[in-house]
Amino acid sequence: MLLEKIISISGKPGLYKLVSQLRNGFIIEDVTTKKKVSIGNSSQVSLLDNIAMFTVDKEVPLFEVFENIAKNQEYKEAISHKASDADLKDFMTVSLPNYDKERVYASDIKKLAQWYNILQKAGYITPESFVKAEPETLDPAQEEVSLDKDAPKKAAPKAEKPAAPKVKATSAAKAAPKSTHRKQG
Repeated sequence: MLLEKIISISGKPGLYKLVSQLRNGFIIEDVTTKKKVSIGNSSQVSLLDNIAMFTVDKEVPLFEVFENIAKNQEYKEAISHKASDADLKDFMTVSLPNYDKERVYASDIKKLAQWYNILQKAGYITPESFVKAEPETLDPAQEEVSLDKDAPKKAAPKAEKPAAPKVKATSAAKAAPKSTHRKQG
């Protein structure tokens, strides 16, 4: 998914893309201006991939909500985050019909609309952006496939750990005198 590394930073407007990690922070890129800056570890960062919206029966990942909005809007810009609360609630009902009206506030819907429009203007909202990435597979030489369901499964061989050297205190070491320092006068 093209949206996996998009973040929001508390206290900073807009959305950012994680470019790389530094020893004491991150390099980020503003999704609209493409300007790169570094931020420290003390910044409060939220990965959009980890955010979900409440529905009556479960939590729906934010990107699924974005996908619903994109399909409803034909991948074009959505309602402005500055629209009236009533219009925003109507927008939310169309985007996520069973959203929890008690736990999803107007401010949440405003943020959702604002983020969607930022991503849409930056070119992140396309039919391809919601295609799930294929899971990574092992090297075919290492991967064994068994078509027989009843075949016993083999456990992977355990790697042998080198034995740690055992240290045994000898009576000579115990009886060795402690060295003392004398003051020279």
